[in-house]
Amino acid sequence: KSNLIEHIAELVRNKKIEGISDLRDESDKSGMRIVLDLKREVVPQVMVNLLYKNTQLESTFGIIMLSLVDGIPKTLDLKSIINEYVKHRFNVVVKRSKYELKIAEDRLHIVKGLLIALDNLDAVINTIRSSKDVPTAKERLMKKFKLTAVQAQAILDMRLQRLTGLERDKVKQEHKELEEKIKKLKKLLGSDELIYGVIKDELQAIKKKYADERRTEITASTSDIDIEDLIAEEENVISITHSGYIKRIPLTTYRKQKRGGKGVTGLSLKEDDFVEHLFISSTHHYMMFFSNLGKVYRLKVHELPEGSRTSKGKAIVNLLPFRTGERVAAIIATKEYSENEYLIMATKKGMVKKTLLKEYDSSRKDGIAAISLQQGDELISVEKSNGNDEVVMVSKNGQAIRFSEKDCRFMGRTAQGVKGMRLGKADQVLTMMVAKEIDGDLFILTENGFAKRTPLSEYKRQRRGGVGVKTVKITEKKGKVAGAGILRDEHDIIIITTNGILIRIPAKSVRRTGRATQGVKVMKITEGEYVASYGIVSPES
Repeated sequence: KSNLIEHIAELVRNKKIEGISDLRDESDKSGMRIVLDLKREVVPQVMVNLLYKNTQLESTFGIIMLSLVDGIPKTLDLKSIINEYVKHRFNVVVKRSKYELKIAEDRLHIVKGLLIALDNLDAVINTIRSSKDVPTAKERLMKKFKLTAVQAQAILDMRLQRLTGLERDKVKQEHKELEEKIKKLKKLLGSDELIYGVIKDELQAIKKKYADERRTEITASTSDIDIEDLIAEEENVISITHSGYIKRIPLTTYRKQKRGGKGVTGLSLKEDDFVEHLFISSTHHYMMFFSNLGKVYRLKVHELPEGSRTSKGKAIVNLLPFRTGERVAAIIATKEYSENEYLIMATKKGMVKKTLLKEYDSSRKDGIAAISLQQGDELISVEKSNGNDEVVMVSKNGQAIRFSEKDCRFMGRTAQGVKGMRLGKADQVLTMMVAKEIDGDLFILTENGFAKRTPLSEYKRQRRGGVGVKTVKITEKKGKVAGAGILRDEHDIIIITTNGILIRIPAKSVRRTGRATQGVKVMKITEGEYVASYGIVSPES
């Protein structure tokens, strides 16, 4: 007990187990009791799993499962041992039944001879009495009554008491029983199903005779527990800064505020750093990191470094093998790689590409190619789709275009794509979104903290490759477009500035306006500061 307590304390000190606030030994003469006080956010069952895996709370011992299979020593798992045992019992039942069948057939042969003798009792007695010796009597019986040597010998060996009427009835009953037994054994040997039935009945008989209360409990082995069984599933906010620092924080860390609030410090940043990506996902999901150079890398969310609200996180180059000049351009979270989903990609020069999601199911540590890029082009957005969605592209200078995903034919993983949006001089695509339905709103956020939302239905569908329509009036006061997304009233919006200030507001606090309006103030921005990134939080979160 004391060793267990010391080991737990050591794991806590070394931060191999986190979430324990206090450890006490409350054992007394009534029994052993070790109490662990957990921090508020810790799931008790997750802590139990961690203790099972890392302490002597559960111990194991090895068993060599060595068996002879067809005369050859083999190491088997439990299922294989059971299969071999059933095969063995099958052979035992077959051999035993064949033996019993032979014994019954041999006995039936003798009984048939005895019945012949009893049916011809006087003649049999006279034949025996008139013979000079046993061999002669045996030979005469065989010849006269068409008996075999075995049957004749059985008649000669028969005691006189078997000649009574009662004994005669017993012989007839034995004859009947032997015929039924032989019929049953032949039927058994001709059916595997009946043989397995015998095995089952015999095992149940053993259980009924010898079974008692189980003294041990059968549970899942900790060695069979997936690492995710030790990690609580919860929504996290993942942030990546311009300088390449990444971290995750439980979504519950951030409370809602009213529109126009000042926000709270989301993380501590250097003066020249700001958040570029803000994403919400479950700890059990895959995170696909698409770089500006057209490659994709993969990690699980729980593999990302967890930080506090104000910590800057960990350098992403320590997690992903980025080249010089490579950075995260888009993030896709997915629980699995479905065969019915696609990825839509967009570049800053207006190219789009559609590829099956399953083509990106790769665990290669050095990543795989996601798209081929033209000289000077970069990947800027990646979204999941179902093959029948609407694609919306927004440029930095406030243009927007909506077209059907069906305008983009399916392409291979390394294809370059087709033209999605025609851009004016000095303009570039800021973001691309996929709309499942057109009953949502297109949310536009400017650099100086102004936002607007307009029903997506006001953006008429066009052919792919057009210049689009004006979505926001760009002024010096409002600044250029900093972000765009599709949302509904029940969503929340998280906005973060270049100084690391973060605010979370309900989407319905931003009133709907026309397509080319300027929007309203949603966040107070200090001088020299501007909006760096934002995230949309679904009601399920």
